[in-house]
This record gives sequence, C-alpha cells and structure tokens, in this order.
Amino acid sequence: MSTRLLTATGVEKAFGDRHVLRGCDLTVDLGERVGLVGPNGSGKSTFLRILADIDGRDHGQVERPASAAYLSQHPVLPGATVADALDDAVEWHRRLLREYEAATVEGNLQESAHLHDQLDRVGWEVEHRVAAMADRLSCPPRDAPLDRLSGGEKRRIALARALLGAPDLILLDEPTNHLDAETIEWLQDWLCGWRGGLILVTHDRYLLEAVATRITEVEDGCCVHYQGSYADYLLERAERQARLKSAHDRHLALLSREAEWASRSPAARTTKQKARLQRLDALREVRPVKPQEAFTLSLQTGAARGGPLLELHDGRLKFGERTILHDTQLVVAAGDRIGIVGPNGAGKTTLLRIIQGVQELDRGQRLCAPRLQPAVLDQHRTGLDLDRTVFEAAGNGNSHVFVGERPVHVASLLDRFHFPRESFDQPASTLSGGERARLLMARLMLQGANLLLLDEPTNDLDLLTLRILEEALLDFDGAAVVVTHDRAFLDRVCNAVVAFEGDGRVVRYASRQQAKEAAEGQAAARLASDETSRAAKRAEARARDAARVPSERPKKLTNREQREYAALPGQIESLEAELEALHVKMADPATWKSGGEALAVLSARAEALPLEIEQLYTRWEALEARANV
Repeated sequence: MSTRLLTATGVEKAFGDRHVLRGCDLTVDLGERVGLVGPNGSGKSTFLRILADIDGRDHGQVERPASAAYLSQHPVLPGATVADALDDAVEWHRRLLREYEAATVEGNLQESAHLHDQLDRVGWEVEHRVAAMADRLSCPPRDAPLDRLSGGEKRRIALARALLGAPDLILLDEPTNHLDAETIEWLQDWLCGWRGGLILVTHDRYLLEAVATRITEVEDGCCVHYQGSYADYLLERAERQARLKSAHDRHLALLSREAEWASRSPAARTTKQKARLQRLDALREVRPVKPQEAFTLSLQTGAARGGPLLELHDGRLKFGERTILHDTQLVVAAGDRIGIVGPNGAGKTTLLRIIQGVQELDRGQRLCAPRLQPAVLDQHRTGLDLDRTVFEAAGNGNSHVFVGERPVHVASLLDRFHFPRESFDQPASTLSGGERARLLMARLMLQGANLLLLDEPTNDLDLLTLRILEEALLDFDGAAVVVTHDRAFLDRVCNAVVAFEGDGRVVRYASRQQAKEAAEGQAAARLASDETSRAAKRAEARARDAARVPSERPKKLTNREQREYAALPGQIESLEAELEALHVKMADPATWKSGGEALAVLSARAEALPLEIEQLYTRWEALEARANV
C-alpha cells in the first residue's frame, strides 16, 4: 500500500467576487509526480500556495502529514548572503545531528539507534551536496549579498533550497524559469529519479512529458485528473472535451424543449406538470460547460519581404576583461525565426539589445534596412505600466486602438484575449505573470513590427497560450529573434539557432539539435585534449628521469621488484577505469539524489583515487629507470 503524502478535498478560494477555486480535490502518494496545468489565471499557483500552507483557503480541507518544500515564482530568501540561504536549507541535518548527540549523551539507546539509522540513510555530511547543488544550478558566490541579486539568481537559489531540503513532497512553480537548457536537462533527470512526491507547475512540455506520471488540470475552478504522461493527457482531454460538448448540446436541446412546453402550458398545474417544471428549474441551474478559451493572434504585416532587415559584421564587445562577442556575423531576413541559446550569462540578452540598437558595439557594423520596425518583449515584462488599470494598459490610455488600419475598442481587444470584464478596472500589477505576458502579446499585435525581439517569451505562459504564440510566429511574415530555453519552442518554431560557444564565439546552426551535437562534440574534444595533455606531461617526466645522469650506478631490480614492475601497468589501468566509472556513477542524478553514506563513500573514493594513481605512476617510473640496467 502506497504512502499518502497529501490529501486536498473541496478547496475553495475567492478574491472578491472572483471565485478562482470552486472545490479542488487532489491526492499525492509517495512516488507520484503530478503535473498541474491550466490556463493563466485559472488558480494553479494559488492552489499550490494553499497546498504548501503559504496561503489560506475559504473552504475545504488539506491534510499533509509529510514534510514539504515549495518553490515560489517570487521567492523570499532567509539570511543576508547566499551562504545563509543555502545553509538554512540543510538546517534539518544539523538538527538531526544535535538530536543524535543529545540522545547518545543521555544514554537513550533506542532513540540514538533510530537517529543513527536516519543519518545512515541521509548521510552524515551534507556540505558537499550543498556545494554540488549550488554549482549545478549556477548559484552566485556564497558571500554574495541577497539584496543585490537578480530575480533569476534568487530563483536558482530557491530551487537549490527546495531540492536540498530532504522533504517527502516537493511543490515547484515554474522551476525552469531562468535556467539554461543544460541545467533544465539536468533538473529533468533529477526529478525523474526523485523517489518522493512531486507537484509541478511548468510550461516546459518536454519536462512534463518526461517527469509527470499523471496530469491534473485546473478547469473552471475544479481539478480534472488524467492518468499517464502529457501526451496521454492531450489525447484524453480532447476526447473529454468532445464528450462534454455533446452532453452540453443535448442539455441545451432538452432545456429548449422544456422551456417551450412551459410557455405553452396552462396556468393550472397537475402534479406531473409541476414535476416537469421542477426539472426545468434544475436544468437551468446546471453550470454550463466552460469552452476552451482559445484566441487568435496575428502578427502579419503584409509587407513585401525584400532583402535583409538587419546585419552584424565583425561585431566585437567586451565588458571589462570578459569577451561577449568576437568577430560576430549575423544576418536577419524576413522569414527567419532565430533562437539564441547558450549558458546563463553568456550574452544572449546583450546580443538582443545590440540587434535592437540600445547596446553599442566596441567594434564592427550594425546595418539596418530603412523599413526596419522592431518590437521588443523583454523577460521582465517592462512594456506595461503597472500603475494603470488593465484597460488603460492595453490601450496605452486610449479607448480605441488600431489593428492594422481598423479601429478597435480596447474592451473588444481584451475580450479577444480572454480578459474577463471584471478585470478591466483592476491594476495591471495584480495580474499573474502569464496574464501580463498575454496582455503584452495583445500590445505586440498592435505595433505592426517586422522584427520581433523576444526575451524568454514562454516564461509564465500557459500551454494553450504558448501554442497560440507558436502558431502566430510560424505564420509571421517578418523576422523573429528569440532568447529562450524552452526546447519544445525552439524545435517547433525556430528555423535557425545561434549558439554562444565561449570566448565570444557565436555560431549559427540549422536547429537546436545540431547545436547540441556540436556542443557535445566540442566537450568530447576538450576531454580528449586534456587527456592527451596529461599523457604528454607524464611522458616528459619519464624522459627527464631517463636523461638524468645518476650519481652512482643504479641497482638492478630484485625479483620482488620485477614482479611489482610487471604488475603496475595493470594496477594503474584498473584504478583509472574505476575512477572513470565513479565519475559516471556520481553524474547519475539517481545516485546523487540517494545521498546517504553511500554517496559520501563514493565522493571520498573519487577524491583519493587520483593521488593513488599518481603514486603508482611515480613508482612505475622509478622502477622503469632501473629495469634495463
């Protein structure tokens, strides 16, 4: 029988007159990984915060006997420095050690044995795990002040805290935001190996497909559950929507017939007629099926394609001693949909700013076509005045806007993008991240730009809006340059990828997969080069030893030394194979996640082996110098 980690029953939550959750039910057992999906504003983050006991609920019950860790979209970190925040995440381990020491001093053998078993299971030392997690998620230096960090840096630290907390249940709200592609793939492997419970809100479809064992959709304030992967969910949901539509059509037809009968029936009612009228009232009270809130987004300009819109030639840029671009070449023409990829901090957003014209090159040319009309969607969503209402922000203070050459009332524009009427007068600052992105997409449609510069456009978007944006970009007759770590978006939308490969090298590829294969080939070449360099150094050392003029004739090898000399190559080869196998095993997320004494032993062995190998090489070289005497 599986262990129940969480049970939520009939959870309701309203904000003023707006009922976000109408009775959500959810259970999570040990080993289950639940993908929580739904449109922007449907209440996913609200539900997650209630389950994490961060926010209260209006009605319903939440039972969570298990420990939990929660990643918020806007985390608040404890302490003053990165070290404070990370060390606080493993306070549970220090508390466990203190309890064990106290039980041992008091002579409480039963409690001491129990705590000893727990420490054996989770490991007696966690500092190496903290350092490894911080390095893997590219967290800032430990002495960095928290109040000087960017939002992305704070989220990476918060994610590290959630994964280090040793909870039974992890709740993650958009964990891939601000992570580069390589780190997202590492996180995907880590979560696939996670043995506890997981509730995951994410727009990353590849991550959902790989990690989730079932999908729960927040639909019209209630939870609808689908077994299987994200692909299974898409099929089952389409079938369910078809069944609901068919049932709704039958319901409307029955309601129409009953209403028509009621309008023709005489005032005097028999018992049978009164029962039929009661059924009519019941039919009218049935909550209608809420249609899927799809909308259309057209970015078409209707302009002729012509030549390139923008060109960069021999672009160079340095920030201090750090090279961002070195002799970079880039041509952007209508029909191009270029994805910019690379590690965090490589310079992707800087390249976007150079294309936009707000960042100057140190050297090189930026050439623009006279017809160039760029529009920008930055990752901080700064295109909105958050002090205005939603209505004012959408129309930039006007009551009408122009879609192409046609004037449209702002209310109609907001209706088209599925903003409810009651939201028109609320401050834009109260919108969720996804709702802000949707409003900016509406603004983007009005600009008539032929070059779209999009910085992390998929962050916070729900899956439906994401597909609509993809379709709009595929139909776009201008050019788009996109910085994104969304692998599915890159694969579906982009017909070229520009990759940052270090030292200012920027290379254009046909696809993300081609760029990934090139990066893997370069990494393999670097490893081979490092090994060749190490072998050359060992050969040089042996040559120096052989060239030395001995002060006295060396002694011949004894019989025991001859046997030792003959066995050393095999011993060295065996230890090098063991070291390589250890590195492979320690890179496996399942091994790393298991923690405990086993991981500590592996780490200690991996640290000791290089010294042992070096000692054997030294001994072999010394014996070799005497072998031919």
